Amino acid sequence: MTQNDRGLLFIISAASGTGKTTLAERLVQILPNLRMSRSYTSRPARAGERAGVDYNFVSREVFEAMIARHEFLEWANVFGNLYGTSRADTEALLASGQDVVLVIDVQGAKQVKASGVDRTSIFVLPPSFEILERRLRGRSANSEADMQRRLATARAEAGCYVDYDYVVINDRLEPTVVRLQEIIAAERSRMHRMTPIAEDVIKTFRNKPITNNQ
Repeated sequence: MTQNDRGLLFIISAASGTGKTTLAERLVQILPNLRMSRSYTSRPARAGERAGVDYNFVSREVFEAMIARHEFLEWANVFGNLYGTSRADTEALLASGQDVVLVIDVQGAKQVKASGVDRTSIFVLPPSFEILERRLRGRSANSEADMQRRLATARAEAGCYVDYDYVVINDRLEPTVVRLQEIIAAERSRMHRMTPIAEDVIKTFRNKPITNNQ
């Protein structure tokens, strides 16, 4: 397999309530070669979640053992629960030619960047802090203390958009999905990725004689 046959790794980060998971799920529905990474987590499954589909649910002890064995491409402690992306699972998908999208927070994105793995990072912002707060309060049954913690985290992390390759504003779902599709298409067409294919095309220009129809 050539480097050009490998899949591409995309990172989508955003504050809780910005809609990053919904955006990623919509992209996977539209783009046949894009897979969403299934994270490991130490938290219990919520109502309606399925093991091996939504997350790989493991005990905290198992998760910490995986950390010790350096099995995660990235991991983070999010509001007391551990979440991580398997290094081996991600590599297997990329090596098979699948593009992979990681929906991870700022902590995780920094770890992937530090690892030196080739990736494209996208930060999703809400139209405003007020809209983010309204979205969070509209969907959450958490305590006010938990809500304040989430809002404070969102306020602290929003400025991290400058560390990413792209930034999009999630004002409405479908137009935002289109913008994300455009980013993925642009990354697939970058010169260093397209050069092997372009060279094969150029060979046909060099090798085929020009016919004379006269």
